[in-house]
Amino acid sequence: MDLGADTNKDCELLFEYMRGILYDSWIENIEVNALSEPFKDLGRGLQIMQNAVNELVAYSAELSKGNLSVEFPKEYNFLCENLKNLHANLNHLTWQAQQVTKGDYSQHVAFLGDFSDAFNEMTKQLKEREEQLKEVAEKAERRAEMIEGYNEFLIEMLSRRKEWLLVVDKDSKEIIYCNKRKQLGGIDSSFCQTCKRRLSFHSDLLSWNGKEQYKVWEMEGEAGTSYRVTSFPMEWKERSSYVHVVIDITDEKRNARNLNSEAYRDPLTGAKNRRFFEEYMGIVLRDELEATLCYLQLDGLEYVNETFGHEEGDAYIQGFVEIVKKNFRGGDTFTRIGGDEFCVVLSGNMAELINRKLAEIMKEFQEEVYRKYQCSFSYGVLEIKGKENELTLEEILEKADDVVYECRLKNIAKYPLIFSTLVE
Repeated sequence: MDLGADTNKDCELLFEYMRGILYDSWIENIEVNALSEPFKDLGRGLQIMQNAVNELVAYSAELSKGNLSVEFPKEYNFLCENLKNLHANLNHLTWQAQQVTKGDYSQHVAFLGDFSDAFNEMTKQLKEREEQLKEVAEKAERRAEMIEGYNEFLIEMLSRRKEWLLVVDKDSKEIIYCNKRKQLGGIDSSFCQTCKRRLSFHSDLLSWNGKEQYKVWEMEGEAGTSYRVTSFPMEWKERSSYVHVVIDITDEKRNARNLNSEAYRDPLTGAKNRRFFEEYMGIVLRDELEATLCYLQLDGLEYVNETFGHEEGDAYIQGFVEIVKKNFRGGDTFTRIGGDEFCVVLSGNMAELINRKLAEIMKEFQEEVYRKYQCSFSYGVLEIKGKENELTLEEILEKADDVVYECRLKNIAKYPLIFSTLVE
């Protein structure tokens, strides 16, 4: 049907306009008034459609960029209804995420399908993790408070000790701790005047190089005073350092000189005898001195006497005494209190160091390869706590003997031959 030239022209124009809407191609706005009357309403409808599509495209483009502040489309634009719902949901979800970042893990999503499940699981795990971290933080805080309290108590106790405790930086030789002065900031590299006057050998302490794992040495101070120094390396507040424990042993040396006579000496070994030991320990306990007692028992002496003769047994004892004396300072009290029993008494509590030392002596003693038998000794180390000690000498020796017995059982298992007479 021929609608006429104008009608065909109107149809072609409207058709092109509709193609532009459908395929998002640009086209000049039609002049609705220029259309024939039957087509004017259709033209206006197409214009409204074009505007709605343009708004939909612009709106979706902004949402795809995550721009949630974009304005909502006009209410009449039905093409954007679903996007508007999504926009509103995303705004609410954003607010919920912000609440979660503030620690509100009660937020729950129920309108976004699979995403809802993932979001809800995330908040659940975050809440569990926060509770775990809080528990760890509380434990760490309690531990820090306990350590701080312990450190304050330890420092206070150290400040009341009679001996000096000096910590020297390994590289700078700076004194970074001294229990004889208040720790107000750092400590000068030089001694304070009191320590400098009494510890005239302070330069020897500062120059100690720590090549030995630990060292026990004696130094003479002014006016006839004597000191025993125990030195060893350690980490002090993340700094490589040397620690020097300095004990005044002037009275101990004086008492030892009073007891230094032949009546107190063992004729075979030249060591002090049991009489000396008992009188010396009487002074230690009476004056409530701190000391470390090493109780030593020579293994297999009876076996050596019976198998190789008493002359060899005496040589076995003398060889043992020689090694022990060589590894302790001359000022340490070394005594023979029985046929195969010996004691070494040192000033101060240093059981851990002495246990390591005795293990080294044992190794050296067992390297006596020229012997026809295995050399061995059992030992136990006890600390005498000065004013805290409530044991008598007899009780101390009984306690030490129990420790020696445990060591002796291990040696019996290792060297059954030299214990053969005991086993039988």
